[in-house]
Amino acid sequence: MDLHNGRLFWTTTFNDRKRNFDKQYDVAIIGGGMSGALCAYTLTRAGLDVAIIEKRRRASGSSAANTGLLQFSNDIMLHDLVDQIGKEKAVRFYKLCLEAIDDLEQLAMTLPVTSEFIRRKSIYYASTPLHVSKLKKEYNVLKEHGFPVEYWSKKDIKQRLPFSKAGALITHGDAEVNPYRFVNGIFDYLGEGQLTTLFENLEAESVDEDPSGIKIHTSEGILRASHLVHATGYETLPISKHIGTNINHSYAIATEPIEDLSQWHERALIWETNRPYLYMRTTIDNRIIAGGMDEDPPEAPQDDKKIEKRGKKIEKEVQKLFPDMNIKMDYAWGASFGESLDNLPYIGKHPDKDRTYYLLGYGGNGTVYSMLGSHILRDLILKRPNKDADIVKLDR
Repeated sequence: MDLHNGRLFWTTTFNDRKRNFDKQYDVAIIGGGMSGALCAYTLTRAGLDVAIIEKRRRASGSSAANTGLLQFSNDIMLHDLVDQIGKEKAVRFYKLCLEAIDDLEQLAMTLPVTSEFIRRKSIYYASTPLHVSKLKKEYNVLKEHGFPVEYWSKKDIKQRLPFSKAGALITHGDAEVNPYRFVNGIFDYLGEGQLTTLFENLEAESVDEDPSGIKIHTSEGILRASHLVHATGYETLPISKHIGTNINHSYAIATEPIEDLSQWHERALIWETNRPYLYMRTTIDNRIIAGGMDEDPPEAPQDDKKIEKRGKKIEKEVQKLFPDMNIKMDYAWGASFGESLDNLPYIGKHPDKDRTYYLLGYGGNGTVYSMLGSHILRDLILKRPNKDADIVKLDR
């Protein structure tokens, strides 16, 4: 429950936090979630001095609600993306996503805490028999371009899983992670090496840019940097006139631990062709995390009864697929979720500004997008050529 609301007075009379606003940083990042953490990691490895501004606590926004599926396949199938942006760019983007999962694994191995990163295959099943043809078309395109993929018939599925579907696409090289531990682990790693300065509970109120640099105005002073990265996730749309997005909200559950998960083929990630789609994974303590039920309002749902009702519906859908398991919802939550109109993230320099950049990983692959996007921004900030930047630029 909320213990108070309104504007408090006493909290303004004392502040024991010591903020170092005297120096100028190479890069300031607004947003202390997954995108901000991955961007800070990549930029510091390139030798840049980075400050992160987070108006709450680190990893307390969308990262805390992230369900931790890491896949190179996208909400838009490769063959559809080819039709949309051309074969060369579409295949390259899928390759970038696959490479990003390798980069995430390497990062996970360096952290001071375990992030529960585990490689998994993905099972992408046809929600109806009508979807089989597009799954087969996708299989052919992925196979043609060297992606690790196979196709399962209805018979193949029945041999491996307790439910029957008309067909499924199986991709290899995907992964799962505990996103909250992962983000906190990155910040712990950066903090131990004093590679970044993290300003928590500090809100950026306005930003000025001129040829000499960036000034970020906060309630506690002005922070200066040579460059600025907005990694604000779904919370704000600072350049909405340049981009097309849908911000809605989604629901997810975590079940009670299940004693026997042997029916779940190799604990694969599972999702479907319907839109919005049901998706699910397992955890190291034998829970099932599942999500879906996307809805239009952008704000995260506040009604506990509604969240419980949607959670029960997700629980019922999982139970249909695994009828012999005792599926009992233990946690349920709703969160804001964003996707671009063309199903690609928005990553790059502001079209009208020289020192302002964005890392907006809209879509179901937000963590993967943020990883690959951090490399693009690194190159743009350091004035290095990057041919991939054009695929995800803001003014496309």
